[in-house]
Order: sequence, then C-alpha cells, then structure tokens
Amino acid sequence: MDTPRIIICLDLDAFYASVEELLHAEWRGQPILVGAQPDERGVVASCSYAARVFGVHSAMPMGQALQLCPHAVVTPPRFSVYSDYSHRVMAIVGQYGCAVEQVSVDEVFMDATDCAATWGGALSLATYVKQRIHREVGLACTVGIASNKLVSKIACIQGKPNGLIQVPVGEEAGFLAPLPVSRLWGVGPKSSARLEAMGIHTVGDLQRAAPDLLKREFGPRVLELQRKAQGLDTSSVVTEHQAKSISRETTFVKDIGDPEQMSQVLLSLSDQVAHDLRAEGVQAGTIAIKLRWSSFQTITRQRALAQPTDSASDIYRAAAALLATALKRGAKVRLLGVRATNLVAGRQLGLFDANGEKRARLEKTVDEIRDRFGPKAIRRATLIHRREE
Repeated sequence: MDTPRIIICLDLDAFYASVEELLHAEWRGQPILVGAQPDERGVVASCSYAARVFGVHSAMPMGQALQLCPHAVVTPPRFSVYSDYSHRVMAIVGQYGCAVEQVSVDEVFMDATDCAATWGGALSLATYVKQRIHREVGLACTVGIASNKLVSKIACIQGKPNGLIQVPVGEEAGFLAPLPVSRLWGVGPKSSARLEAMGIHTVGDLQRAAPDLLKREFGPRVLELQRKAQGLDTSSVVTEHQAKSISRETTFVKDIGDPEQMSQVLLSLSDQVAHDLRAEGVQAGTIAIKLRWSSFQTITRQRALAQPTDSASDIYRAAAALLATALKRGAKVRLLGVRATNLVAGRQLGLFDANGEKRARLEKTVDEIRDRFGPKAIRRATLIHRREE
C-alpha cells in the first residue's frame, strides 16, 4: 500500500495589505485598501480583514469599496516591496527539505511526504514554518494540510485568517461535504449556478448526485468534478516552472498622448522586464508591446530579435520601434505593456561581444543593489523625475 502523501498549502493573509500595515504602525487595525487612488480608475488589489467586514474584497472597483468603507486608508501598491517580503517567506519555506511549488507571490505548496517525519510530523512542521514567518518576517499566514493539493488548498481557505487546519487521511470527503459546491476547483460562477438550479448546493450534494443526470447537463467532465468532490486529486507539487513569457504593463490615471511620456514609460517597463528575465535566468527571442487606446480597443505588436537578450536597452529599442509603427496621430493611450516571449535558458553573447559582457556584469550589479535596497536605489536618469506607475 502506498504511503499517503502529505501536502501543505501555505497562503499569506491579505498579503499586500498586511505588508503595508506592518510598515505603518499608525495603520494597525484600520481598514486598508491597496490599489488605485480614489480619483483614479482601478480596483482593490488587496484589503485588510478590517476592511473585509464592510463587504470589501479584492478586484472590487475602488470607488465601490470606498462607498462601503469610506474611512479606509487607501495606499498604492508597491510591488517591489511585496516581492522582497515574498522572497523572505519563501526562503524560510525552502529550508525544510520539502519539494516546493510557489504558485503566486503569496502562496506555496510543500510536499512534506518525505520530510515531515524529520520535524516531528506534518503538524509540527507546519507550525514551525508558520511561527518562523510571523517571528522573522512579521506576517501572518494560514496553512492547510491534507493528502493532496486540492484538499490542502481548500483547508487553507477554510482556515483563514491565521489558521491551521489538518484533514486526516480518509476524511477528505467528509471535510468537503458541507462546503459550498463553488469551493471546488473547476466550479466557476456559471457552473455553480447550473448546479444549484439542479438542487446541488454543497460538495456533499455533488458527491451523492447521480452521474447520469450530471452527464446530461455537463458532459464527461463532471466525472472529474465528482472525483474532486470526494477529495481525490493526484496532481503533483511541481518544483520548477519554465515561464512562457514575462511581461509588465501599466494603466494610466489619465489617457496620455505625449510620445515622450510613452517612451519613458516604455523604458521603465523594459527595465522591469529585463530584471525579471535575469532573475529567471532566461533571455527573450521576441519582444511585444500591448496598447489599449482610450476607446478600449487593444492591439499587440511583436518583433523577433536577431539574438536573444535580457538587456533593458535591447528590449527598449525593439519596443520603441514597435510603438513608433503602432501609434496613430492624435490618439491617446490608456494602457501600455511590454512582453518578452520565446524564452531560452542561459546567457548568449556574440563571439567577440566584449561590450556585452561588460554590460552583463553591470546589469548584474544593478540587480543586486535593487534586490537589496529596493527598486529606487539605482535608477536611470531619465526616469528619476517620472512618477512611478
């Protein structure tokens, strides 16, 4: 008989808002909204639990959020700061000998099947990690433990905020049964509405439903949903992800039509994409730009490079050339983005590219300074006076 797997899902609670609250003592306990300013277009990227009691949630339009919670503190997102905190958390997670899959900046799966015993069992291991993150980084997290990724993730959701739930092997179906059917992976709002119209409101209802009845409504895929309803999931913790593309984009507070301003934004985005490429250890063979006009029409343009690159200068030159051909006289832009695709591993320099080698060393030094002291520690002169998007 196979040894049951031990999968731990760890999710940082209200991550962006929690980092801001940690860094601003005067905001402790207050409703915090991270996202667009009240006079800007945009949504809530993250909100504290003190804001959630008023009905605010992430992805809600900021104007609507402020109608529900007018006394909230509103602060723009600082992604480089959150990235630093994420790295600190993931460094702790990686010290326990488990296979690790980071699925987002604030969420990670750990396969503790072969390492939990070293730490006194899954519950002890999860408690150690949780306590260290709070003590050393200052952030709260919620942990779910189960025999697979599906149930550990749902346990993590159920435990929020700052909880720890372990689902014993063999009790997966019973744990899931009373939960809303929408809680299952693969059941979106439309599927949930259709299931509820059939009288299937909970996961337990789905467990007991006649397969033939479900097949007539949903087709063969419902068999997999019923497997998930029983708490069965064989998906593995994937330790490496090869990125297919790396992109950065920004939506402007007000539509812009000034080509010089667009060029500055393009340079900043190219710089960020280049940094991300180097962090992933890959180079781009193709550069693309994304433009959204004030009419909301969105277009993309791309160009293959003669040689793969992770240089901000190369990326910017390609992106600027694409922008010049795409711009229309008098048109205003709502969104601008840069994307790197056709990624290849490693650094590829020309045979006699001494300048390229010097540039690579310089960029590595710049990356190290920014990673240690923040993205504003060293900046291009043309961007110093530009408001960071």
